[in-house]
Amino acid sequence: MPKLARWDDFPAAVRTHLIQRMREREISIADLAKLRNWAALNPELPDGPWFKDFGTFKICGQGALPKTFLLKGQIATGVEL
Repeated sequence: MPKLARWDDFPAAVRTHLIQRMREREISIADLAKLRNWAALNPELPDGPWFKDFGTFKICGQGALPKTFLLKGQIATGVEL
């Protein structure tokens, strides 16, 4: 099972997309702290689509890479972590 990739290892286009979605969806600093704490655990992820629900937002990805942020009410697909 892949581990969550480090920010510096994300392709530039993925980093740009995540920053854009974070701003558009108004992900707060407190929410990002939750994400950072989870990432620090070096979680194992499925090879396919996955998502992690943090209550006020979701992060969705595939394999080692996060792909986007969703708002609380948006429906995510893949394996829930």
